[in-house]
Amino acid sequence: MRIDQVLPSLVGRDAIGAHTINIKRALEERGIESHIYFSTSTPDVTALGHPIIEVTTPVPDRYVMYHASIGSPVFDTVIHLPDPIVVDYHNITPTRLIDRWEPAVGHELSLGRRQLAQLAPTCVLGLADSAYNERELIDLGYSPTSVAPLLIDMRQAHESPDPTLLARLEEAKSSSGGPVLLYVGKISPHKAPHDLVAMLAAYRELYGPGATLTIVGSPIGDRYIAALHDYIAAIGLTEAVNFAGSLSAAELEAHWAVADVFVTASDHEGFCVPLVEAMGHRLPVVAYATAAIPETVADAGLLLTSKKPIAFAAAVNRVVEDVALREQLVSAGEARLDAYDLATATEAFMKALLGGIERLRSES
Repeated sequence: MRIDQVLPSLVGRDAIGAHTINIKRALEERGIESHIYFSTSTPDVTALGHPIIEVTTPVPDRYVMYHASIGSPVFDTVIHLPDPIVVDYHNITPTRLIDRWEPAVGHELSLGRRQLAQLAPTCVLGLADSAYNERELIDLGYSPTSVAPLLIDMRQAHESPDPTLLARLEEAKSSSGGPVLLYVGKISPHKAPHDLVAMLAAYRELYGPGATLTIVGSPIGDRYIAALHDYIAAIGLTEAVNFAGSLSAAELEAHWAVADVFVTASDHEGFCVPLVEAMGHRLPVVAYATAAIPETVADAGLLLTSKKPIAFAAAVNRVVEDVALREQLVSAGEARLDAYDLATATEAFMKALLGGIERLRSES
């Protein structure tokens, strides 16, 4: 038996990319041949896979795992393969949350959801990295399905923070005299950083003008980020919101080191890796409780049923001011990391994947 993986793009510093590479490694450690096929890749991982056209070469007794996360022409190759198809679903954002701002991205999302539905009748096994995502597969008619965790080393040793940047951030924090709130992720309307800005405005009004918000990540397009900058300027917070952009690992470590609270107001997440990264950096979490976020966070953060700015700001201030609560959340986050330990997750993933395939083979 051989299990190959297909995804639109293999990216080194990316959750799905790391997950795919770790699956390949785990399969090979179990004596199962595995290859990765992609349409595009970043230079650091290109040698780990093959161009998508090569997956069409016939291989006896092969299963093909398709990583579904967005619409892609790669799907047209996968659906015409003669091999049994396994889907590993990483969630596709509902188009309605993005289309108004970034129609091109909305088109890719709509395409991805149509493609996901198209695979349901012929897919032999549906895997999902959260119970929330599994429910979406079941609703589309996938059967059998199973939750199979992301294979990412959440406990890996962190790089040393960039010393120059760290010194500059510490000086800025000292000058402002208030807490640093941190968001890490794509700058996208569905992740709602605009709601974090509204919360920051309320926080500065109610609890002190020194609070700042750092947004780490790249925008998904031009329209939303422009509107976000205009909004920030209109309410007089340009100096209080720091857009850090896409960072190196050492630069990101500097931002983790100076932050006081990790915040997210996202309207839709299938898992949300930065939440777990925050736990790994002993940073308390305050998050809007929607989609898979409660499943990911569990008791390791304050989960909010409302994003109203005053209520959100009050929750953040509790974490900043209440030392006992802060320590409780940090401790819960460290314990929560056990659920995402790479070795544990690998065993669970392999059980779901290989156990599912074994059942299929025994029934055929």
